[in-house]
Amino acid sequence: DALVVNNGAAALLLAVLALPGEVLLSRGEMVEIGDGFRLHDMLAGAGVAVTEVGATNRVHPHDYIDALGANTGCILKVHPSNFETVGFTTSVSTATLAQMDAPVVVDIGSGLLEPHASLPHEPDARAALADGADLVTFSTDKLLGGPQGGVIAGRADLVHRARRHPLARALRADKLTLAALSATLRSDQRPPTLAMAQLDAADLMRRLLRIQERVGGEMIDTYGVIGGGSAPGAQIPGPALSFDASLAGPLRQGRLAVVARTQADRCVIDLRCVSAERDDAVADALAAALHAQA
Repeated sequence: DALVVNNGAAALLLAVLALPGEVLLSRGEMVEIGDGFRLHDMLAGAGVAVTEVGATNRVHPHDYIDALGANTGCILKVHPSNFETVGFTTSVSTATLAQMDAPVVVDIGSGLLEPHASLPHEPDARAALADGADLVTFSTDKLLGGPQGGVIAGRADLVHRARRHPLARALRADKLTLAALSATLRSDQRPPTLAMAQLDAADLMRRLLRIQERVGGEMIDTYGVIGGGSAPGAQIPGPALSFDASLAGPLRQGRLAVVARTQADRCVIDLRCVSAERDDAVADALAAALHAQA
């Protein structure tokens, strides 16, 4: 079953509240989600006792097993969707946690429903449930491409318990959110972020060459990133046009504002997040900005 609430943090909070007791949480997964909000502080503010397990960089199955007790409500696994820990690190898989004597809640963060070829290291809801998670929580914007919202999915009895929790009404989604989410899920189009991640480099090159014929520039190899608290470290290779970094300002201030990134003292025009029907407008803006500099 599944329950929609007003954002991803609300989904995580309500899922944990539906499983009363101490929450076991790896120290390496005690994340800050932005603007100073920390998940473990949010849980503590709601009266949930959080027991830290493992070390910042390494946690082992026995860390959870040693912390399990009569007061354990659930094991919480949080995907650090806005940072990476690299080096001497290890974590415990959902499948291993699911073998322990406590319900497992997995917060995958960014709302990837199933595996995606361009994001091989990003967890998805389907795999987490298949690995034995009792509940999975995630946002409905970001990778899912819908409105801001949150989802609790998994065991029907636990989802029902979350639905009947006294705080569920305070955290529920409004009708406009539900309508927008329904339209997103029923659409035959891929979410914009995932569609952009899968754009073919050869197609991008052809589009860039047409612009280059008009305004010049140097063709370079670059990469895009998902950003927005999703898929940290994922790099999507592709081509781009490069100009002097001084062009970035006139482009942003033009009649049609084009927000290009600067990289190594160069202004980089990457069409991955531009629809093909806007290519001529980008070329016009480039021509105007170059003319203003002449």
